[in-house]
Amino acid sequence: MGLPLPVVLGVLAGLVALGLITLHFLLVLFTPPRIPTHPSEREYTTLPTSSRLPLPRLTDPPSLGLSIVVPAYNETERLQLMLDETMEYLLDPPSPSPASEGGQPAPEGIRAARKILEEGSEVLLVDDGSSDGTANKARVLAEMWEERVEGAGRKVEIRVVRLVKNRGKGGAVQHGVCHSRGRLILFADADGASRFADLDLLLASMERTVDNEGQGMVVGSRAHLVSSEAVVKRSKLRNLLMHGFHLFLRTLGVGGIRDTQCGFKLFTRPTALLLFPPLHLPRWSFDVELLLLASLISPAIPVSEIPIAWHEVNGSKIRLGWDSIGMARDLLVLRGNLALGRWKVPKREVGEVKLNGNGSGAGKLVHQEADK
Repeated sequence: MGLPLPVVLGVLAGLVALGLITLHFLLVLFTPPRIPTHPSEREYTTLPTSSRLPLPRLTDPPSLGLSIVVPAYNETERLQLMLDETMEYLLDPPSPSPASEGGQPAPEGIRAARKILEEGSEVLLVDDGSSDGTANKARVLAEMWEERVEGAGRKVEIRVVRLVKNRGKGGAVQHGVCHSRGRLILFADADGASRFADLDLLLASMERTVDNEGQGMVVGSRAHLVSSEAVVKRSKLRNLLMHGFHLFLRTLGVGGIRDTQCGFKLFTRPTALLLFPPLHLPRWSFDVELLLLASLISPAIPVSEIPIAWHEVNGSKIRLGWDSIGMARDLLVLRGNLALGRWKVPKREVGEVKLNGNGSGAGKLVHQEADK
């Protein structure tokens, strides 16, 4: 004789409740804790002998055209190549290439997009608790560029911030963006794997992407290189994990962007103000959190994906096995916290970027005179 129906329903309800309690416990257990900001992390230096000065806040009005945030962890060996390429572009951008059938912007479009550089720019290097003297190396490089900057007639500054403890790439990028001065904010990896001059492509795309509230995000992409020699020569395990990760992302609802992990992304200041202060994932999965939040905000933040040149650079900090497991865990934690309402989707507010009043829903950036 079977159990009475009320007993069966009671047992099932108890099992469901136990399962939900267990899931909630695991969610709380694996949710990364907030790391408090040390007072010294709110200050920056420029040269080896310079005094410490207070950093601005993202809520302050912008005072430059472009900020470039570079997260760096034990990067003394690779930093100079990336920084030299960046400074060469900021001080003396190369002549735009002729437009191509593949969608390369016309030279006049690139020149128009570059006008934001005339408002001044900064490189904000965030040393993520390095143990190899990365911050000191950055200050020495800043000193090497000082004379060239003074003679270039452009407002370009290298600022160095050192985090007391290692937070992870996402935590370092978040800290840098939240203390940036630019109307547009780029984050770029310190390894120099992305060709920095392809910022032209992102700037031109941002002109077409930004909406009438100043919201917009443009991501560099390596998806077009999936059949290239650099990718084909990778280990079978690495390529298998890459395809598995993309499938997992589509399952979680982040399928619109083919390359979520490229370290070359451009934001308007209003978009950065929406996405970065509430960011929770401090390590490799933070890119996915940014893209997911951008899609969940109502109305969604406009996002464009632009192919860029990229090459493999030795010295990657990614531990293939452990970090793959960690990223999968973080993405489940992200979706779980959003589903339960423990993490909130930010709400839009009118942005600070000035737009032309074309009323088309695809506003353009209006370039301003640099602050004197």
